Amino acid sequence: MSFKHIISRDNHIFKYQKKLADNSRERKAEGKTLLDGVHLIEAYLQTFGEPELIIIPEGKSTLEASNLMQQLEHVSTIMLPTLMYAELTPVVSSTGILALVNIPVLDLPDAPQFVLMLEDIQDPGNLGSMLRTAAAAGVKAVYLSKGCTDAWSPKALRGGQGAQFVLPIVEHADLGEQLQRFNGNSYATTMNGESLYDQDLSQATAFVMGNEGTGLREKTIAGCTKRISIPMHQSNDLAVESLNAAAATAICLFERKRQCS
Repeated sequence: MSFKHIISRDNHIFKYQKKLADNSRERKAEGKTLLDGVHLIEAYLQTFGEPELIIIPEGKSTLEASNLMQQLEHVSTIMLPTLMYAELTPVVSSTGILALVNIPVLDLPDAPQFVLMLEDIQDPGNLGSMLRTAAAAGVKAVYLSKGCTDAWSPKALRGGQGAQFVLPIVEHADLGEQLQRFNGNSYATTMNGESLYDQDLSQATAFVMGNEGTGLREKTIAGCTKRISIPMHQSNDLAVESLNAAAATAICLFERKRQCS
């Protein structure tokens, strides 16, 4: 495999990758993003074909990364010093391979029966985890409000572990408008509401989840069919007020999957 060795931060190729790694506007403008790790790149490869560029660090790569590079021997490759490479990857212990790819656009189903709507989710790792859960639970479409973090950031992609490649995702969505359009029951997940486990989720269902700290906006709750909550154990020793947003999402989505199995 031949590759270009870049050692200067002023190199235009490195500066371009750095902008994509750091800036959601740049990713959207270019329609490109960076994938970190063997698993993500393989998942992309299986569905969308070869990446545009491979980026590797100086030094020894993992066996998995080396095997993948052999499969992609015809793809242009650049090598970076370790510190420069670290500026592009969202994790400390990278597997030693990045790929520049086009952001895929998946078609939305005409009338999805199982929908997840997320409002103002800020943490990219949380968002990625929620998308990964949604894909595993059989969700057919995901709508992200304007206040949500970028679904195609390196950290969100790593958290999603390929979910973004199979889930139709609508970013910057008007959730109020989508709730009006949805032909089914929409459930606002809140601290105070009817129990999740008392709901009939066998029909078309949309779960609406809010910000990690502040929850859902009252206007969004008002647009939903019903306000629900997840019953939690209470004791004199420990009173848990709420669940992590990703955990709450998993419970709701898989309760619907259980009822429809």
